Amino acid sequence: MSETQSNFKRFFTVEEANAALPLVRAICNDLSTLSRNLIDRRERLATLLAGRKDGRDDMYREELVQVEQELERDGHRIEEYVQELRDLGIEPKNAIEGLVDFPSKMDDRVVLLCWKLDEPEVLFWHELEEGFQGRQLLVVGSGAIEEDRQPRLDDATDE
Repeated sequence: MSETQSNFKRFFTVEEANAALPLVRAICNDLSTLSRNLIDRRERLATLLAGRKDGRDDMYREELVQVEQELERDGHRIEEYVQELRDLGIEPKNAIEGLVDFPSKMDDRVVLLCWKLDEPEVLFWHELEEGFQGRQLLVVGSGAIEEDRQPRLDDATDE
């Protein structure tokens, strides 16, 4: 089922999405770092537990239980970061890469402005069904960018 206008909390212009980036970048950075760390620790724990018998006389049992509890707490922190983004009206797509979509309208249809943690600003968009692979570069006059707010070469003056 495709996402529709009613699925989104709000719609962003490119300018609004870029204005939100300092906060979004901070959340995505924390989310990405914690997600990578959590995956690494889960893999190490799985390796430690492979072939291990759960017994009361296991001298590492308490430590392993503590590690599992820490992993569970960090999993909840990841969920909180995701919810924080959703509360802002932003759609998290990939925690590790810090990939998010900002719902927007372009030419009277709903699209998604696409931003990734390593990008300096929101530069791409895609159709609802396309996803990251269908990203297209934003251009002035596309409908999501307000033309009257874009700098023009003839507005520049030499000092």
